[in-house]
Amino acid sequence: MKYFYFFSVIFFINYLSADEVRDPYENFNRKTFEFNEKLDEKILRPIAKTYSKFPPKVKNGVSNFFNNLEDVETSINQLLQGKPKKSINDISRFIINSTIGLGGFIDVASKIGLERHEEDFGQTLAVWGVGQGPYIMLPGLGPSTLRDTLSRPVSSFSSVTFHMTDTDVNIALKTIDAIETRERLLDVESLLSGDKYSFVKDAYIQSLNYEIADGIDVQDDFIDDMEDFLID
Repeated sequence: MKYFYFFSVIFFINYLSADEVRDPYENFNRKTFEFNEKLDEKILRPIAKTYSKFPPKVKNGVSNFFNNLEDVETSINQLLQGKPKKSINDISRFIINSTIGLGGFIDVASKIGLERHEEDFGQTLAVWGVGQGPYIMLPGLGPSTLRDTLSRPVSSFSSVTFHMTDTDVNIALKTIDAIETRERLLDVESLLSGDKYSFVKDAYIQSLNYEIADGIDVQDDFIDDMEDFLID
C-alpha cells in the first residue's frame, strides 16, 4: 500500500506539472506571503539584525556547523541520484569536519579540496522525473512547490537533527539555523524590486532549477547576485 501511495503521488504531481511556473493558488499564496512578511518584520528580521552584529568568525563557525549537518542529507541524496563519487565526497566532508573540524565549526574539508554540494529529496525527485507541480507559499516556511512540499517529511527524516532525542536541543538548533539563514538574507533585500511576491517566486524557481541541474547548462539571472543567499 505504501508503494501505491508513493507512485500515486508521483503521478499526481506530474499530471499537474508544466514547463512554466504554475501559480493556480496565487490569491491564497499572496495572503500567506503577507502573513510571512509580517511575521518576519516583527520577529525574524530584528533578531537577524542583532545576530548580524556578531563577530564574523562566530557567524562563519555557526554557518559551517549547519552546513556540516546538511552534508549527511546531501550524501544520501547524491547516492539516490546515482552520483556515488559525490556521495562519498560529501560524507567524507561530514566525517572530516565533525572530527578535525571540531564538530563542523571549522570547514577543514573545503580547505583540502572536498567541494560542498547541496541536495535534498525534492531535487532527487526532480532527477527521477517528478514534475515540480504548482507553486506554493508555505506559512512560516516560505516559497515551495508541490513536489518539494511533499518531499519535506523524507528530507526531515534524513537530517541529523531529526534523530536527536533531546527535544530542547533539537528546537534550539532549528531556531539558531533559522536565524542564521535569515541573517544571510539581509543582504538580498536591496535586490528586491517591483512586485516582491513575483520577484521571490521567480528567484526561488530559477534557483531551484539551477540546483537540480547542478548549474550545468542553466542560465539564471539571479544566481550571480544571490548565489550565497537564495532560500533553500
